[in-house]
Amino acid sequence: MKRVKQFLIIILLAFIAFAAFLYWGTYEEGVMAGKVLRISQKGVIFKTYEGKLNLETFGALKGTSPIAESFDFSVESGNKELIKELEEVALTGERINLHYKKRYMSFSWRGNTKYFATRVERLRH
Repeated sequence: MKRVKQFLIIILLAFIAFAAFLYWGTYEEGVMAGKVLRISQKGVIFKTYEGKLNLETFGALKGTSPIAESFDFSVESGNKELIKELEEVALTGERINLHYKKRYMSFSWRGNTKYFATRVERLRH
């Protein structure tokens, strides 16, 4: 009986470690350049902040569907300063560099995408 309990505890700890990895683990970090088309709060039960960045592509993708030229991202709701800055640049139409992290999984209470904005770098002329 003691071995069964130890085995179950090990399985439980492995599951918790795996779940924590999926929740906080970062798969990719990067930067996208463009103009913020929108930043909005969405959801009925879980309110999340979602945005869309216009990539303003050129070359082979130029003139194709606007969907092919955009990047959807989420913002963690606790990051009020970033949300405010994204709202400002969306209203001004400023070109920015959007720093992001890609998570392994999306969770409905965190955001609709796996991509999370972490920082806005405003491009001053």
